[in-house]
This record gives sequence, C-alpha cells and structure tokens, in this order.
Amino acid sequence: MSTPSLAGRRIVVSAGPTFEDLDPVRFLGNRSSGKTGFAIAAAAAARGARTVLVAGPVSLATPAGVERVDVRSAAQMHAAVMAALPADVYIGAAAVADFTPARVSDHKIKKRPGEDGLVLQLVRTADILADVAASARRPSLVVGFAAETGDVEANARGKLERKRLDLVCANRVGLAGSGFESDDNALLVIGDGLRRELGPASKVELADALLDLVAERLG
Repeated sequence: MSTPSLAGRRIVVSAGPTFEDLDPVRFLGNRSSGKTGFAIAAAAAARGARTVLVAGPVSLATPAGVERVDVRSAAQMHAAVMAALPADVYIGAAAVADFTPARVSDHKIKKRPGEDGLVLQLVRTADILADVAASARRPSLVVGFAAETGDVEANARGKLERKRLDLVCANRVGLAGSGFESDDNALLVIGDGLRRELGPASKVELADALLDLVAERLG
C-alpha cells in the first residue's frame, strides 16, 4: 500500500515543552521530549508537505526538509504558530504550559531568613489550539494532543468540542515505556465519526499512521 502524498500542502507542527521563566536561573517546565512532534514534521516533509516546525527548548536535530522556528515560552510559541498561518494543517503536538508566572524576577530569587516557603502567582497562557481553530486563517484541519493521567477518552472528547478541533490524539502519561521521554507511545485518535487506536508503537510509526488519517481527511 502506497503512502498518501501531502505534496503541495503546508503543515505547521508545534513540538516540545515550553519553559516559563521565574528568574534568570529557574523556570517552570515539563517532561516533553519533542520526539512526537519532530517525528510528525519529518514524516510530513517526507510526504512532500511544506513543513514548518515550531519547537520548544529540546535537543533534537532538525528533520530534513523542515523549516524550524525555535521558541522558549508559551507566548513565543503562540506568536510563532500564528505567524506561520495560513496552512492546510496545524498539528499541536507541543506540551504548552497552561500557566506562567505573573512576574519574572530580574534577579535570582533567594531564600530569606525566617521564610518557610515561597508563594508564586501564576496567570493563564494564551490557548494556541483554540486561537488557531478560531482564526480567520484557520487551517482545513486543526489537530490537537491531549496528554492525560486519567479519563483519557472523556477528557479528549471534551477538548475536541471545547476548542472546536477536527482531531484529538489522546494518550495516557505517567506509565513506564510510553508518553513523555519515551521512544514509544499509544494514541487514541478521535474526530467527527472517527475513533481509532494507534499503537503501541514507536513515535515514528505513530507519526506515519497519524498522517495517513490527516491525508484521508484532507481528501
């Protein structure tokens, strides 16, 4: 069976974590390795798509034929993704911070005598997936990821409807051998009239399987 081509299509992929700075030496982050998003970008380029990869702070090589934009924070990722539109497809595989410090200290935050703790005020970050889906330059397909620790399918369906996405790829995190920091994973892909389980398999294989569904939806 031949691999469906994506020649002539423009695909924007976001990958990796975001780091939200607290001060010059500390940040809030997460365990995303970026491997899934990079695998998707590599597979899209291999199928002939003009591919833009918006990458959070990861140590991964740029896939062949991919235009890479490096960012650090959720705000920077939001700006880079919106600037990359219009596109035929947006695949939001990044683990974007939901909250960021209300204030970033210019100096290292130090312990003070007599202080037993530290209180941080956090504010919500912009919702990249929802903003892409609501944009006047909305891609034909907006694909989100949902990393969950429980109620995977129910939470994924809620995200699909709430953010007006076309597909959601859900996975359970916190299990050994899959998800964050692993080369393997399993995905439940949900969309209008679609419920497909992919894997367990390598993230490279899952990227190809997901792009088969994307090509099918694009027609």
